[in-house]
Amino acid sequence: MPAKCKFCDRPAFIKLHYPRMYLCEEHFKEYFERKVRRTMERYKMLKPDERVLVAVSGGKDSAVAAYILKKLGYKVECLHINLGIGDYSEKGERYARRQCEKIGAPLHVVRVKELLGHGIGEVKTRRPTCSYCGLTKRYIFNKFAYDNGFDAVATGHNLDDEASFIFNNIMNWNTQYLAKQGPVTPAGFNGKLVKKVKPLYEVTEREVVAYALASGIEYEIEECPYARGATTLEWKEILNQMEEKRPGTKINFVKGYLRKRHLFEAELKEAELRECKVCGMPASGEVCSFCRFWGLKEPIDFRVKRQ
Repeated sequence: MPAKCKFCDRPAFIKLHYPRMYLCEEHFKEYFERKVRRTMERYKMLKPDERVLVAVSGGKDSAVAAYILKKLGYKVECLHINLGIGDYSEKGERYARRQCEKIGAPLHVVRVKELLGHGIGEVKTRRPTCSYCGLTKRYIFNKFAYDNGFDAVATGHNLDDEASFIFNNIMNWNTQYLAKQGPVTPAGFNGKLVKKVKPLYEVTEREVVAYALASGIEYEIEECPYARGATTLEWKEILNQMEEKRPGTKINFVKGYLRKRHLFEAELKEAELRECKVCGMPASGEVCSFCRFWGLKEPIDFRVKRQ
């Protein structure tokens, strides 16, 4: 006999492992949206009147984050960074455009190759590709948000992402990262470090996929070619096996970390920040990591001309 929804007689759309229950499509969407809303309230992520810049890649997580924030009534605009990784990046941009059209949110696009002369993966450097890609994306999201007066940057990090990040850094005892990780990173350095929030912090990747399907959200399935073989995927697989045996492992692990995060803060030695002499953004030395890596001699102005 087919499984039925816990709250009605309709056929089950999904079986949740934690909490254990079957839900139809309608009740799953209600459950998911309520869970995200409660997460945002619990961690005091956003005020109703704040302007939010959602970092959209074309993938499922950021698309769902933008969709729900818009549905909850926030003032949402989106930013897509085309990384210049051939067909993969072109597909990502096309999906990002479709996703923003679906929710009626303005989309801004920054193309790394046009902006900096090289796409990700084309730079001759000993630095790992994922490392300078992350540096580039973080800087552009923050600088774009600052230049255009946004109150917060929202990303699509989900529970699986957070659990694997914490697990990885505990295994390597990266205490500085462990001291700073969390659902909200407050604004700082006179507003030049814009607040970062993660609305999907307590929902699993499996739930995000199901919600995208139920909501008709199209997204890029292809994985970044430079992410293949990343250790993060190995940590995720280990945590998935543990979750399979003991449902609730991931959320309990992440919540336990948040309760004990203060233990790592004692070892956090923040470098005294100063203004980068090139762009004026926060830097630990005379020149920030972004300007130093890309060899910039003058700041990039991301201000958008409003009609």
